[in-house]
Amino acid sequence: MSEPEILTLDLDGWEGPLDLLLALARNQKVDLREISILALVDQYLAFIEQAREIKLELAADYLVMAAWLAYLKSGLLLPRDPEIEPSPEELALRLQLRLERLNAMREAGARLMARDRIGRDVFPRGAPEGLRTVRKALWQAEIFDLIAAYGRISARTRPVMHIVANRPVMTLEAALERVARLVGSAVDWAVIESFLPDSASGVFRKSALASSFLAALELARQGKVELQQKSPFAPLYLRAPR
Repeated sequence: MSEPEILTLDLDGWEGPLDLLLALARNQKVDLREISILALVDQYLAFIEQAREIKLELAADYLVMAAWLAYLKSGLLLPRDPEIEPSPEELALRLQLRLERLNAMREAGARLMARDRIGRDVFPRGAPEGLRTVRKALWQAEIFDLIAAYGRISARTRPVMHIVANRPVMTLEAALERVARLVGSAVDWAVIESFLPDSASGVFRKSALASSFLAALELARQGKVELQQKSPFAPLYLRAPR
């Protein structure tokens, strides 16, 4: 006479041996990165034995995982064979990483399922109005405005080229020769403008005046000319030394 079947409920919803390993690792109350692989193997093998006692039909992947864990435990306990790759320590590390990844996915799924759902936690409006699009021109420009704007932008980016105009000037050497020659023929004090060429006008007159002033200072330093000025910005007078 066959024994009556026993109703077995799986409330945790394990989908494979990794889920079972994750649940057993959590029972250690430590960080997944610090779990004891040996203790985890013992817990898993004890679960398999208990399942056999209650005559629970186990899937093949549970039995394969049990055999692999038994091999891993033996590799961790026995002296290491250097010819075997990967090492038991590396296999244990890979198992820890897989459990950490599975735990992260389960937590992310739990957070996702805990969010509010439309129709259960939140409800949309009965008669949505939609979105109304209002188009309004912000700028009104003609073709001349566009061309002028392009010209201003192009002028800012165009390389700047400075061209010095060719204008008549009196050199310092020419002013020295002229002032030294004319001051010797002057009888008394003479204003500096009297040493300028008669035809000097405009830009050339300014250049001749500046050059004559520097020439007068240089001749005074050499002792060839005497200078006189009654007040600041007053006319400057020159004469030959006496």
